[in-house]
Amino acid sequence: MKVAILDMYEGVPNEGMRCIREILAVYAVRNALTLQCDEYEVRISAQVPDLSYDLYISTGGPGSPLDSEGSEWEQRYFGVMEALMAAAKPVLLICHSFQLMCRYLQLGNVCRRRSPAFGVFPVHKTPVAENIFENLPDPFYIVDSRNWQVIGLDHDRMAAIGASVLAIEKERPHVPLERATMAIRFSPHMIGTQFHPEADATGMRMYLLQKEKKDQVLTNYGAEKYYSMLEQLSDPDKIMLTYDTFIPAFLDNALSSKQ
Repeated sequence: MKVAILDMYEGVPNEGMRCIREILAVYAVRNALTLQCDEYEVRISAQVPDLSYDLYISTGGPGSPLDSEGSEWEQRYFGVMEALMAAAKPVLLICHSFQLMCRYLQLGNVCRRRSPAFGVFPVHKTPVAENIFENLPDPFYIVDSRNWQVIGLDHDRMAAIGASVLAIEKERPHVPLERATMAIRFSPHMIGTQFHPEADATGMRMYLLQKEKKDQVLTNYGAEKYYSMLEQLSDPDKIMLTYDTFIPAFLDNALSSKQ
């Protein structure tokens, strides 16, 4: 299993890279595969992979998905994404990468949220059949950590490129705002999520227990929300189910498609 990870974190400390590495390592052992995993620093060094890999994972990352428009690294990034789509290579886009691709393909309005989304939330599957989601309930639970969102989809544009919405934000009847798009099948071989399917309960718990993050959540959301998040991390049917299910299903699909 030869995997390219496109690191979009711009040198910012994070749990995402650790989680992705661990998922790949466990999957390789479980399936008796030899793993070659190469990482490419995209936003600082403008590194991008060639087309020799079995699959590609492009990570989340900090900052605005709008401010980088026209930059050298972004031009190289979209160049390789176009090449991967043309070559029918399996690609998973996470959070920041998802927002960038939605903007690049002009699928909808990529905009700042009224307030940051952070925590453990339910998301709803759409009626579109998607085998990566087969073993997840409706709703299923995800880790959300973003200041940006994709709303106002251009359904004519979606249809023109063959893209389909796979999941949407939880329903909030008391909030008169459009629900954000949480997952899109961009093409038969490219899928993206607004959430973090790689997030594990251990990393999330360590993150929440940091004093700075704890104070931030308590200030922005209150004590009830904070302790509810910690409690939900212990539920095997929530975050850990998504962690155990989503990326392994993507890997299954990717490897079966090359056989």
